[in-house]
Amino acid sequence: MTNAGRNDPHALDVGFMPLLDAAPLLVAARLGLDRQHGVALRLHRQASWAALRGRLLSSELDAAHAMEAMVLGVQTGIGGPRADLAILLGLNRNGQAITVSPALATALDQGRTVRDALRALPRRAVFAQTFPTGTHALWLYDWLARQGVDPTCDIEVLTLPPPQMPQALAEGELDGFCAGEPWGEQAEATGAGRRVVRSGQAWPGHPEKVLACRRDFAALQPELALALTTMALEACRWLDADPSNRMQAAQWLSAPEAIGLPVARLAEGLLPRDGDVPGEALQFHAQGEANVPRAGNGRWFLQQFRRWRWLPPATEDDARDAWLADVYRIDTYRQAAGQLGVAVPAGDTAPGLRTDATD
Repeated sequence: MTNAGRNDPHALDVGFMPLLDAAPLLVAARLGLDRQHGVALRLHRQASWAALRGRLLSSELDAAHAMEAMVLGVQTGIGGPRADLAILLGLNRNGQAITVSPALATALDQGRTVRDALRALPRRAVFAQTFPTGTHALWLYDWLARQGVDPTCDIEVLTLPPPQMPQALAEGELDGFCAGEPWGEQAEATGAGRRVVRSGQAWPGHPEKVLACRRDFAALQPELALALTTMALEACRWLDADPSNRMQAAQWLSAPEAIGLPVARLAEGLLPRDGDVPGEALQFHAQGEANVPRAGNGRWFLQQFRRWRWLPPATEDDARDAWLADVYRIDTYRQAAGQLGVAVPAGDTAPGLRTDATD
């Protein structure tokens, strides 16, 4: 690829999943922020995280909306091809949920513990996540473990694309799932299930989606990587600047080629709600706290991979996982933030990553 000037924007193919936290990419295209920074986004909705991963690795996509933990799963070669990826910036914090069937929700309302309610089911409980090494698997596993349920042997775990989860719950194929919004909201609105915990309640301020690309793209096309980072950061700031901006984003996201659900349903997850606790709601910018790529997040995710025995126990050489500095492109982010006048927060790990989540 060769870089293009601002008068001749360079077309880039970028993948996304139909989730609220893909909003910065769609907003950037709608507002023309991409062209202002010298690129032209060609956005491609993906059917599953596995499909998105495959197209990113095969160079069909130049960059992608991705789960932070999924990037590290690819980097370490867990359950699939290993490849060198880069994280340009974070796209959001919070905004996910664990949703359970009406029967399980009723049992919890009656005072049963999650463990007892699952044991009372007529068959082994079945939960779904969206990608085996993705954040939704980690949030689900951690939440279940805190309820006295061992997710590696007490339940069956399936991988499903998020849009399929509400229907699978409604048809009795699942007892619960963890996914990004608006799919928990969709399950509630259609009577398929009920959210029992929003991710921001359990892990306030946790990192979630990132803008990722192949490492060779970031290294060989630094101008394009910088343009993508700056464009996305500006879109994230716009989304957090005013509720009316999020309402506009809900209208754009309702298009069939984006998410394809009613505007009102999408607005439920995007707009502030009465009773929202600061730090628990979906955030796209949070004065830059949601965006800075932090290698400490990567160390936490690797710790979780080892917790669930997806990776062998850490050795002395693994103590700092120094290779993460090549994944988290903090220098590119600092350049982008400097162009936009965004402060770069201190701290190497997002506040929502609980250090006690290791047992």
